[in-house]
Amino acid sequence: MLVRLLYCSRAVDTSAEAIESILTQARVHNPASGITGILCYGGGIFLQAIEGGRMPVSDLYGHIQADPRHKDVALLHYEEIYERRFSGWTMGQVNVNRVNHSILLKYSEKPELDPYSVSGRVSLALLEDLMATAAICGRV
Repeated sequence: MLVRLLYCSRAVDTSAEAIESILTQARVHNPASGITGILCYGGGIFLQAIEGGRMPVSDLYGHIQADPRHKDVALLHYEEIYERRFSGWTMGQVNVNRVNHSILLKYSEKPELDPYSVSGRVSLALLEDLMATAAICGRV
């Protein structure tokens, strides 16, 4: 059974090295668990969709909640799915600072990443729009 989980969190350490460490860890560990997804980062906030089997996704989310690199972890959306939307990425990356602000404004009151103030479905639509506009890097 495939599932998709969408969550947001705030970075404890916002340095480029800390963010790269999170991405590297995901790209190394996710393939063995059958996890795919996308990580969006901007303004100290992570927005991440993870897809895979129910137990691997649940286990990964538990690790993220306990990870000291994240705080204010919030579950935005969870669903059973027929197919993956982010299957081409072990962990694709979006740098919101390089995205056209009109895309962000399309989904929120201000042109900034703030998944805490919108619904999970809106955040998922934003990720899909970012994917469609080729704003995602790190395809593996």
